[in-house]
Parts: sequence; C-alpha cells; structure tokens
Amino acid sequence: MKVSIEGNELVIRAPLANPPQLSASGKTLVVASSRGNKATEAQVNGQNVVVGLNAYIAK
Repeated sequence: MKVSIEGNELVIRAPLANPPQLSASGKTLVVASSRGNKATEAQVNGQNVVVGLNAYIAK
C-alpha cells in the first residue's frame, strides 16, 4: 500500500487481490486490504498518517 498527500487529498494506492479473497467472516470478498492499521510515510502536522483499509464486494 502506498499513501501520499497530493494537494488537499490523501491518495491511497493498494494492490487488488486477484481473484478477490473470502473475508475472515465469510460474508464478503475482499478486493484490497491493508490487513490492519498501518503507519505510512505521509505526514500531517508532522505526524505519520495511519491507514486501515478494507475494500470488498458482496459474496
């Protein structure tokens, strides 16, 4: 996952799971995930931004 600040936007780039993977609960298919909260190199007010990302579709 790559996180950057471009202008006034936080930009998150994450690789897509191909094929989508079954979630831990089994209710959805995960298409992208940070697998928990991750500190990034992007900074706001001198502090690193932490991102937790889950992108999914219906099973």
